[in-house]
Amino acid sequence: MAGLQPGSPTPTALTVHSQSRVLEIAFSDGAEFRIPFELMRIYSPSAEVQGHGPGQEILQTGKREVNLVELEPIGNYAVKPVFSDGHESGIFSWDYLYHLGAEQSRLWDDYQRRLQAAGVDRDAPMPQAGGHDCASH
Repeated sequence: MAGLQPGSPTPTALTVHSQSRVLEIAFSDGAEFRIPFELMRIYSPSAEVQGHGPGQEILQTGKREVNLVELEPIGNYAVKPVFSDGHESGIFSWDYLYHLGAEQSRLWDDYQRRLQAAGVDRDAPMPQAGGHDCASH
């Protein structure tokens, strides 16, 4: 889901609601979604969150109050959000935003299961990064 698939719905409206912390997005196929910033942040498509392959995802916590500071357009296929916690490396294609909106319920359920399996609370602060970086893999 890195880019825009041919024939995929494209946004017709995009509104950032800072007070309620949701991104409202309407698509050309009539679908409309209200995607919480927290959901966007915990499912950011960046390597920092997703890792470099299956099973390398980093469980995100403490993101309930995260805000969207900026939303930068990337060509005509994506946006790059800047979050209040400093995260800004995820590029959200229209396809990915559609996925987040359409699959919200399942994604929240999966997030809750992963939190429970890890024995951590949704509001727990993120642990400090370890002594390795992406270059050492």
